[in-house]
Amino acid sequence: MIAHDRRGHGRSTQTWHGNEMDTYADDLSSLLEELDLRDVTLVGFSTGGGEITRYIGRHGTARIAQAVLVSAVPPLMLLGVPVSVFDGLRAGSAADRSQLYKDLADGPFFGNNRPGATVSQGIRDAFWLQSMAAGHRNAYESIAAFSATDFRDDLAKFDVPTLVIHGDDDQVVPFEVGGMASSALVKGAELIVYPGAPHGITDTHKEQLGQDLLAFLSTYPQGDPA
Repeated sequence: MIAHDRRGHGRSTQTWHGNEMDTYADDLSSLLEELDLRDVTLVGFSTGGGEITRYIGRHGTARIAQAVLVSAVPPLMLLGVPVSVFDGLRAGSAADRSQLYKDLADGPFFGNNRPGATVSQGIRDAFWLQSMAAGHRNAYESIAAFSATDFRDDLAKFDVPTLVIHGDDDQVVPFEVGGMASSALVKGAELIVYPGAPHGITDTHKEQLGQDLLAFLSTYPQGDPA
């Protein structure tokens, strides 16, 4: 398994330019080519789902065996979420990004604003820490990348087995805007809906998500996770 940090995020270089989906996809292509990876299963969460979708749209599936979109931003967030929401994120990022990330973690990202929520302080703190590790410009410009990029033509180019997983109480990428719409645009896509689940299911539902990913991988043994 290979997990890479998007440019400007995590341990990757905080480049000044290229904070948009075409470059994200080309960076992924460079990684696959440099390591000469084939029969790969691409798994993309949230903005990462947009990254792998644009990769397939720009570079095809010659190296790809399967694709998985988890709480992913395609096909186009602006079709169902007002631009004022993203303007608010930009304003929060520019004014006090540390507080913005705390508010996201304590509120909608993990569904911690729902009655009976039991999201640990550790999970919320880890989200804040990871967010603060990203470059300020990189994170700011990524808001336009994940909200305003139209992936509909990219999804139409999917020709490998595809799994779409989404929570139906996602307050960041609403299910109807994300998973439901994307699965309808990918021929033969399998859709798994997590009832009552938030956006950050990679933490809140990690055991169920792991089981679903392994089941999908075992169905197509030619795909090596990457």
